[in-house]
Amino acid sequence: MFLHYSPFWLKAIYPRYIWHVPVKEDKIFLTFDDGPIPKITEFVLDQLRDFNAKATFFCIGDNVRKHPDVYQKLLNEEHSVGNHTYNHMNGWKTQDSVYHENISLCDQQLGITTKLFRPPYGRIKRAQAKLLPKEREIIMWDVLSGDFSAQVSKEVCLSKSIKYTKPGSIILFHDSLKAANNMMYALPRFLEHFSQKGYKFEALSMS
Repeated sequence: MFLHYSPFWLKAIYPRYIWHVPVKEDKIFLTFDDGPIPKITEFVLDQLRDFNAKATFFCIGDNVRKHPDVYQKLLNEEHSVGNHTYNHMNGWKTQDSVYHENISLCDQQLGITTKLFRPPYGRIKRAQAKLLPKEREIIMWDVLSGDFSAQVSKEVCLSKSIKYTKPGSIILFHDSLKAANNMMYALPRFLEHFSQKGYKFEALSMS
């Protein structure tokens, strides 16, 4: 089980991590984990383009290696990119040195400079976080769509994502095979809902 939102006490325990963006306007920040994946990431790009939306893609380094053409498409469309490790490593189950080496491998594969990092599963030890450069931003989320879960229907994925989104929210979807069914249903409807309310969709700054 999981929560579709990040509770205040969790944010208080990890104040260094970024859970939302302070804004004075109706802006929200869509993020996508685990790509790039052919067809699925390209579906996301098509939807974002239709709504004049920008987003942030937390890429797995090995997927960038496998699908450089798809990765180049999201760069060409001026979306932001973040590091999601090279092999989708769970920090709680990984030695610190191995974890950081995997982050570095992903940086090399991305081939660009980005300060954005999201730990897979949201799991990173305090010691691992302390070893990151000060300029590195650990990006979490305050809305978890649940698109990855077989126990969450596509309708619930959409309704919970809408329910908990507010100005400045960082929303987590996945451009992965596992999440494709739910995400492909929820994303266009999510974009339409908040576009009709006058919201803008922006990418997180990489610098």
